[in-house]
Amino acid sequence: MTATRVRTVVSVVVVLILAGVAVWFVERALRPPGPRPAFQLPVACGETWRLSTYPGHGDYDVDLYPTSGETWGRPVLAAYAGTVVRAGVNGRLGERTPDNPKGPIGRGGGYWVRIDHGGKWSTLYLHLLEPPTVTEGQRVEMGDQLGKLGSTGESSAPHLHFEQLRDGEKVESFFAGERSGITHDNEEYAVNHTSANCP
Repeated sequence: MTATRVRTVVSVVVVLILAGVAVWFVERALRPPGPRPAFQLPVACGETWRLSTYPGHGDYDVDLYPTSGETWGRPVLAAYAGTVVRAGVNGRLGERTPDNPKGPIGRGGGYWVRIDHGGKWSTLYLHLLEPPTVTEGQRVEMGDQLGKLGSTGESSAPHLHFEQLRDGEKVESFFAGERSGITHDNEEYAVNHTSANCP
């Protein structure tokens, strides 16, 4: 086989491979999201937490605060099984800690985690106290600990900022099949939910 013929065959094979990859990406992009996973509150089983928002917070953004006990360092859990796609620092951490709760505020989400749950669904967990206890690429099950509740990033007090996303867009969060009621940030709103994120 001549060198010219070999180059032609290789070129055809490369074009076919690239065409197949392009078709796969297009089909995946056009595929509609799957059904909503059975998300649970990202906190310990049986605990009651206040879910809230306020003007300027962002549509569908949920802030979670425990209704009793210490806030700093509470376990933050996976709301559903999936694969960790981000785990690290978003923005600038700031200096707010349990020993320095009024320290300088940072920017962005601070220590954070993003989980891909499949079917074009994902969840975000922001303002963790310390580096996440999970790593990118790690498989987690519902209830696995991702980190501890803190106030890193653009946060004025310890809490968990949580989002559910469908096909990359924020949507209303559901927990144990119930709506959170947080859909916009036109006014202050809060509601209590008890976690069913149980083994």
